[in-house]
Amino acid sequence: MSCSSIRQYGLPTQTLVQTHEFNGKETFSVVIFKKGVAEVVHFEKLRQHVGTQVLAYLKLRGGWDADGRGPCVWDTFTHQGGERVFENQTGDVACGSYTLWEEDLKCIKQLGLTHYRFSLSWSRLLPDGTTGFINQKGIDYYNKIIDDLLRNGVTPIVAIYHFDLPQALEDQGGWLSEGIVEAFDKYAQFCFRTFGDRVKQWLTINEPNILALLAYDMGIFAPGVPHFGTGGYQAAHNLIKAHARSWHSYDSLFRKEQKGFVSLSLFFCWLEPAEPNSVLDQEATKRAINFQLDLFAKPIFIDGDYPELVKSQIASMSEKQGYPSSRLPEFTEEEKKMIKGTADFFAVQYYTTRLVRHQENKKGELSFLQDVEIEFFPNPSWENVGWIYVVPWGIRKLLKYIKDTYNNPVIYITENGFPQCDPPSLDDTQRWEYFRQTFQELFKDKMIMMMTMMMAMMVMMMMLTALLRQFF
Repeated sequence: MSCSSIRQYGLPTQTLVQTHEFNGKETFSVVIFKKGVAEVVHFEKLRQHVGTQVLAYLKLRGGWDADGRGPCVWDTFTHQGGERVFENQTGDVACGSYTLWEEDLKCIKQLGLTHYRFSLSWSRLLPDGTTGFINQKGIDYYNKIIDDLLRNGVTPIVAIYHFDLPQALEDQGGWLSEGIVEAFDKYAQFCFRTFGDRVKQWLTINEPNILALLAYDMGIFAPGVPHFGTGGYQAAHNLIKAHARSWHSYDSLFRKEQKGFVSLSLFFCWLEPAEPNSVLDQEATKRAINFQLDLFAKPIFIDGDYPELVKSQIASMSEKQGYPSSRLPEFTEEEKKMIKGTADFFAVQYYTTRLVRHQENKKGELSFLQDVEIEFFPNPSWENVGWIYVVPWGIRKLLKYIKDTYNNPVIYITENGFPQCDPPSLDDTQRWEYFRQTFQELFKDKMIMMMTMMMAMMVMMMMLTALLRQFF
């Protein structure tokens, strides 16, 4: 099967094809392959919708040591072996997009995508993390991607940082070090200066809330050293300041000429009380939302500071554990002013939903999750593949929460999707149902109409182009 057959035979994942007239109304269509039949589902166009693919360095790019790229924390982490990564896999080759870009571009064109989101590799551009050593081959590589996309009518959306901190900076303390704030700002300025004449939509940091928790609190992600109850908060503190600094750099140095937009993307599973009538579960759910989403969103979108509930909860737990002060760092008044309002749109990544139950931290254990005093779990009746349970109504509730809490911002759904079961197949009814139900939820009660604009960017964790190469 060739790439030219994509629209005829459908895909193992959804794609939004070009807007057109259907039954007298402006619509867009989702082409989904179900039980051997390509089915086209039409939706009336409300405001703006785009078809987008998302690419992350570690999941797809590969070329880990090619053309002068320096090592990043994930290279070090995966090369150490052991039980850190499933079957000792690495990102050395991944899906090979570094050497197969021309094939990816063909698929992008055949899909009729209007936007393509990808992340830059910090250590490919600046091998030691600083502008003292600039890798021209890295610049050339990303220039080609951007220019190829624009030449084919595809808008690039660029994430400056996606978990892959240069190892040289991690050796200096990484996101636990105050120095990382300035280092990131200089890197972001370098990206704005180098690519901003063509890139108009920027994401500074991908899922900083996940990075802080899994990398620097629990130690599950690279660099792999846990700092239970302290590291996650320190990393979050520096991530927020780094984002804000880079937003101000764009605003003061580049926006007037480049006319672009800058935000960061936050991951969130929607949360519901395990027992809807339980006051304890209701309060636990509120805490969980405050800790997992609002801890980053409130400083940036509202007032420059953490949620009061988060501050009081951590302070109380810290006191019980014998700490002289809260384990959550404090922003100065100057920092609060610097952080407030540093996003041009709200970018959120939704995949699934969990139920929340209050669980008291009786032993006073140290960790982010113990501070929240919850346990969360899926409803066993929900259909799932791996950790993603099919809960389409969760995305609608999440968007409403963002709308009501953050003054009705422009919202981009920068990731959403459903994983492919092995072996991959075009006959993927589960994914068809996931996307069909998701779109239905988005259109309920004219939800889309409530937003100034929303971009539905449907992706799979293993990335679309990797899947395409197995069939075309």
